[in-house]
Parts: sequence; C-alpha cells; structure tokens
Amino acid sequence: MIGLPSTITACLFDLDGVLTSTAVLHRQAWKQTFDDFLKRRNATDFTPFTERDYASYVDGRPRLDGVRTFLASRGIVLPEGGPGDPPDAETVHAVGNRKNELVLRVIEEQGVRPYPGSVRYLEAAERAGLAIGVVTSSANAVSVLAAAGLDRFVRSRIDGVVITRDRLRGKPAPDSFLAGARELGTEPERAAVFEDALAGVEAGRAGGFGYVVGVNRADQADALRERGADVVVDDLSELLGVSA
Repeated sequence: MIGLPSTITACLFDLDGVLTSTAVLHRQAWKQTFDDFLKRRNATDFTPFTERDYASYVDGRPRLDGVRTFLASRGIVLPEGGPGDPPDAETVHAVGNRKNELVLRVIEEQGVRPYPGSVRYLEAAERAGLAIGVVTSSANAVSVLAAAGLDRFVRSRIDGVVITRDRLRGKPAPDSFLAGARELGTEPERAAVFEDALAGVEAGRAGGFGYVVGVNRADQADALRERGADVVVDDLSELLGVSA
C-alpha cells in the first residue's frame, strides 16, 4: 500500500525537490548566477531570471544543459570553454562553475534536510522489498545523500558525474532513468519514476516507465500532469496507505 501498481518492483527517485529540499537552494544559486551574468552583459536592459525560467529551461537538466538552454532563450550563445574555466569567464563551463560554487557554499552553510514524508516513503518502499535508485542531474549527489542520511536506502545512483562520464543525454531525454533501471536489473515498465521537474516527468514518460509520480513542490500540478505524470502529490507521504 504505497500508491504504486502491483507490477512495480523498483523506484527511481530524483533527488533535489523529491527527496531533499535542496531544489530551493539550486533555484536561488541559479538566479544569482544568471542575474549577475546578465547584468554584466547589459546592465541598462537587464531582465532578471524568473521562476518560470527555472521551470522551463533549467530544472531537472544537467548543469551545462541548463546554462545553454536558458541563455539560448535570451538569444545568447557562449563558447563551451572547459571544466577548469574560472567562474567569472564568459563560457558555458564558467557559468556552470559559478552556479556550483554558490550552491555548495549554501549547502555547507545551511546543511541538507530531507523531506520527512520522503524518508517515510523510502522506509515503506524498502520494507515492501522494492529496489531503490536515485537519478539526478546533480554532480553533488554523493555528498547530498550522505549529508541527508539517505545513502543507506540507495542501491543505484545515476548522477551528473555518471551522465557526463557515460555521455548520456540529460532530461527530458530518458537516458539517465533507463540507466538507473539497468543498474537495478529492472525493465522500465516495472519501475516507477518520482520527479518534481517538468523535464524529469517528460523523461519518465518518454522512457516507457510503468508509473510516473509528479511531486508538486512548485505549484505546477497541472503542468506535471500535462507532461505525463500518472499521479501528482504535494508530498510522497500522501501515497502511503493508498492502492494505485
């Protein structure tokens, strides 16, 4: 009774915004990064980075894809640069490095808090014998999971480091979720995807997964359904005691 069809044998969870509250920290870091960048380029005609920009162009995507996609929406194309670019350079990697620098600083200062309802759901899924994996675009997943005390549940982890290493396409492509299912030895149709990002829900649907749970942390329940969520909840604890 954890709100999933009886055919489901594995759960693939996004991290930020589904298991931990770090999505808010990422959103703040992206806003500061892009606002500072845009002001430097054109202070007199500055249009700030918005919540809608975050949901449409950044949320759920690998870091560098988020940089490219948002800047393209503003008609800006930067050279790629390389991983070692300083944060103040005008390259895709540099902008991504600046954002990562900011979010790591905030995480160090504020810590990482898992959602209590998500912890309860992980415990219930584990008791039910379901395999548990995390699929996230974040390159900081190892430290975030450990800081939140959630690494004890996770049998498979596909994160930003793995996505880059294995040259997987980022969400909304399904590659990372499909890789997570393979690591758990599970066919996609027997796995459930849990996502708060529109791009992540799209990825779950595109991958042919057996059930897609949309987690509504940003007042976008209708959009999550439109992108393919089978069910939308405000907190994972709402699924406990429910039969799908």
